[in-house]
Amino acid sequence: MLRGLRTRLWVLRMLVTSRMLVPMSPAKYVRLVRVLRRQGTHATTSFALAAVRDPHGTALVDERGPLTWQDLQDRSAALAAGLLDVAGGPVETVAILCRNHRGFVDALLASSRLGASALLLNTGFSGPQLADVMEREGARVILYDEEFAAVVADARARVPGLVEVLGWTEAPLADGVLGIEGLVARYAGQAPPRPARPGRIVLLTSGTTGTPKGARRSGGGADELAGMLEKIPWRGGETVVVAAPMFHAWGFGQLVIAATMTCTVVTRRRFDPEATLGLVDEHRASGLSVVPVMLERIMDLPARVLDRYRLSTLRFVSASGSRMRPQSVIAFMDRYGDVVHNSYNATEAGQISVAQPADLRHAPDTAGRPVRGTLLRVVDDAGRDVSVGEVGRILVRGVSPFDGYTAGAEKEFLDGAMVSGDVGRLDAEGRLYVVGRDDDMIVSGGENVYPIEVEKVLGAHPAVREVVVIGVDDAAFGQRLAAYVVLTGADAVSADELKAHVKAQLAGYKVPREVVVLDVLPRNATGKVMVRELPAAAS
Repeated sequence: MLRGLRTRLWVLRMLVTSRMLVPMSPAKYVRLVRVLRRQGTHATTSFALAAVRDPHGTALVDERGPLTWQDLQDRSAALAAGLLDVAGGPVETVAILCRNHRGFVDALLASSRLGASALLLNTGFSGPQLADVMEREGARVILYDEEFAAVVADARARVPGLVEVLGWTEAPLADGVLGIEGLVARYAGQAPPRPARPGRIVLLTSGTTGTPKGARRSGGGADELAGMLEKIPWRGGETVVVAAPMFHAWGFGQLVIAATMTCTVVTRRRFDPEATLGLVDEHRASGLSVVPVMLERIMDLPARVLDRYRLSTLRFVSASGSRMRPQSVIAFMDRYGDVVHNSYNATEAGQISVAQPADLRHAPDTAGRPVRGTLLRVVDDAGRDVSVGEVGRILVRGVSPFDGYTAGAEKEFLDGAMVSGDVGRLDAEGRLYVVGRDDDMIVSGGENVYPIEVEKVLGAHPAVREVVVIGVDDAAFGQRLAAYVVLTGADAVSADELKAHVKAQLAGYKVPREVVVLDVLPRNATGKVMVRELPAAAS
């Protein structure tokens, strides 16, 4: 009982010091309670609460200008009423294929008002992938940006009676074509009936090697928010630039946290490294949310370009979604200050650990320490805790429960903790290092090899800009390593020289048999390398 009281007091202290909780008039408190009673607590409730707290405050800024928190409520109510009308009845699932802009937020909030599941689709999907996911999830309504019209064609052919609504468009729509802006204008002032159940968010796993799965997860509430605020210095009422794609669990989470903190979100449809720096300076943002490859692209800019931006108001950069290139992290902090926070997250588990700037200075490749309330274990195949520094399976038990996959697949649990699917190690100070996926390990000639170890060595070579190492089948050794590299272009280097670089630092069986030079690594929108799209290595 005493422990529970201490936890509640700690949560209250974190919410107050972060300015998430601020004094308000009694009338606003009454309205907040009404919103909570009407909507319950789910991912989009925070937008309605922000509209009560600061209705005329700027909520979102995109290429078309600013919108207030009340604007977002009014627009989503009108859009929901319009969708209900054009769909001709209840809507169970709304698919959203939009980049970062007001239309994405409109569609998200409208889905909630309908009590529908919002299916957040990857903007890098192919047509068949998109159709597969929509069929599996039962989506009969899709809101998408005009640029993805060709991708939607497969779904149009396979989903009977598909209702299509265009999001971002560059020109006026032809007669009879539905668009978000048109529905918002046509149904302005209207709202759908109160739904019988709250809306849900369906987030898709990255699917770098297979078909993405849909995951539903309940929020951990105030405890989860306080745990994050203890690690990353968000402050209520400030401005954040969200460059991470909002359809992905990380970018979506950053959008929701911003609404919870009543922070202005500045975003743009397409990531541009210099433009992102410009947004931070122009809007005097205190936060920047990215996926790691974005930070790398920023630090790949020439020094003369980086010199144009001071980022003097920036207090934190929050990154997650893939491995961070150590050189880029240190270079960014050397130039703009110790502000980078790298989170280890999972779509199924939420935020697991955070590497704060001091952790990254100590070891740029660390995933940091667990957020408060999260139990993190590294175990062997028998479920026993391994020694410090030893690699094992990562188990997680936190305050944010996993509600299961939409298609019925199950996640493995062990002793009440979720098996993350990753392998890693802990150092003596409790920092986590993620070595790779459980199925990344290859056995070559009887020896166990984790590709990330080889990637780190190759990535440290001055001639290598990017690298990914994978295992490929081999008749003699079972599997062998193949490395795919993108060179900086500054120095000429041969495949044999890169192999010698690895051999000088690692055991011989860890030297890649092939080194394939590419112009660019195939990545999805969150920066993860799409292994299935790599060219075949030589046999």
